[in-house]
Amino acid sequence: MILLDSSILIELFRKQDKAKTLFYKLSQTTDELCISSITHYEIGIGNRKSHEEYWESLSMNLRVIAFDKACSNSAVAIYLELLKTNKMIDLADILIGATAVTYSIPIATLNIKHFDRIKGLEIIK
Repeated sequence: MILLDSSILIELFRKQDKAKTLFYKLSQTTDELCISSITHYEIGIGNRKSHEEYWESLSMNLRVIAFDKACSNSAVAIYLELLKTNKMIDLADILIGATAVTYSIPIATLNIKHFDRIKGLEIIK
């Protein structure tokens, strides 16, 4: 199983040649691609009308991992660590990263610079 960050889906929406996206490459290596409920929210609010049908179809084939109390506890720990080391990242990235850490799911992202700051997170590069 691989947790997809929002950046993977955004690239998929933007590129004309879907075969040149990281999403496509990952889909060739595993049957289990998933997103966090945070990513589902981010794509939902940022989605353009032109991609709405495509997103609806795609999201039906992705498992959505809920952000629950365990994820919240991980997010608090990550936030405090990033604050202490003065390496803060976007809140949504903390919540997505916390989901991956909590459930020990490797994450695929195009935003390695931010996710690299989260200890214990396995990033697919």
